[in-house]
Amino acid sequence: MQIINLGPRELQLLESDITKTAVDVIVNAANSHLGGGGGVDGAIHRAGGPEIMHELDTIRQRIGRCPAGSAVVTGAGKLPAQFVFHAVGPIYRDGQSGEAAQLSSCYRTCLDMAADRRLASISFPSISTGAYRFPFEEATRIALETVSQWLTLHNGTVHTVKLVQFDASDHRVYCNLAYKMQFSMASKASS
Repeated sequence: MQIINLGPRELQLLESDITKTAVDVIVNAANSHLGGGGGVDGAIHRAGGPEIMHELDTIRQRIGRCPAGSAVVTGAGKLPAQFVFHAVGPIYRDGQSGEAAQLSSCYRTCLDMAADRRLASISFPSISTGAYRFPFEEATRIALETVSQWLTLHNGTVHTVKLVQFDASDHRVYCNLAYKMQFSMASKASS
């Protein structure tokens, strides 16, 4: 695990199974239909149990689809959390169709939702990097920048954000990029 201290808050980079990460909120990389799927979405539903999908059925009846860059909330079922925020990331097309802004919005929206509920900790998977084909390094940079900026600019109860990667190679990308970003910020500060 790598920890980045941002004043009294911390950003943790963690190689783990997000369904076993004890936090107030686990973020799910959901699809716009909110109907479950593969990857992290499927893992969260399997680990959390059917009550999560029952809540999503009710939400779907009320709102239909959830647009990219947004999120909805359910209970966490059997997961070690209070809530699951189902964030819908963008499908990557060409990088010129607002994908970066939508992906950044996923992270900010979930952090705002956690702050509104006065929660202290939240974990995120890599959003949009699987079936939605967002280039992994670019998505990682967006996640790191968005979360660190949000933590730096907001006061409140959210003090721990965990960016959880399932495998070692993805974890190395996060750690290497975080190191470069910290180094470049330190270089700018000393100039």
